Amino acid sequence: MYEQQHISVIIPVLDEESAIGIVVNELNALKNPDGERLIDDIIVCDNGSTDNSSGVAHTAGARVTYQPERGYGAACLLGIECLLDTDIVLFVDGDHSCVPEQAIGLIEEIHQGAALAIGSRSLGKEQAGSLTLPQKFGNKLSTLLIQMLWRQKVTDLGPFRAIKLSALKALKMEDRRFGWTVEMQVKAIQLKMNVVEIPVDSLKRIGKSKISGTVSGVIGAGLGILGMIAKLWWREHCKTDEIYQKALNKA
Repeated sequence: MYEQQHISVIIPVLDEESAIGIVVNELNALKNPDGERLIDDIIVCDNGSTDNSSGVAHTAGARVTYQPERGYGAACLLGIECLLDTDIVLFVDGDHSCVPEQAIGLIEEIHQGAALAIGSRSLGKEQAGSLTLPQKFGNKLSTLLIQMLWRQKVTDLGPFRAIKLSALKALKMEDRRFGWTVEMQVKAIQLKMNVVEIPVDSLKRIGKSKISGTVSGVIGAGLGILGMIAKLWWREHCKTDEIYQKALNKA
């Protein structure tokens, strides 16, 4: 609980047995200004792990749900379906590449009136080896495209983020794979929501990445992100989706 607001966390996980317990324990240890537990509910969405990620997460105190359909977005969407009555939703990766204590800054931004608060790794400190060259290049290219197409300064597509539940519902998230994070940011811009960025530090992840650690993962993520940017721009400017246009016009 933070200033009488219920806080939920969604963590998509795929084979993160060695990291997920640490992440859940550190999140559970966070305190609000009154010294009480900050996080009210942690949902770990197991995206088809072949190790004991789900068991470790459950032992650490998380609610575990299962999404056999592979895809970051698919896991996040199922996590949203499992939310209880809440006010703010925090998205965190399960590989310990984020600093859980910095969630407090993201949540405070929402409390102060932001609809979406992005943890920007580009503005924070980077531990050696935490971000690969393809990650840095892809992030730079994607954020540059967003700035060019929507005239909005964006420095990172980082997965560490907090969002007001009402805003999350309004975005009507769809992507089931790699375009999830950019879909959320661009739709929020299109709907003229108050989007802020704050610096967060990036840690070297525990274990090997299923995306940046493989050639197929890098290519798939890159195509997914760039494809989502193109799709959202096309919908907005070429009027191929009248329902989508009406939603934007009413915002």
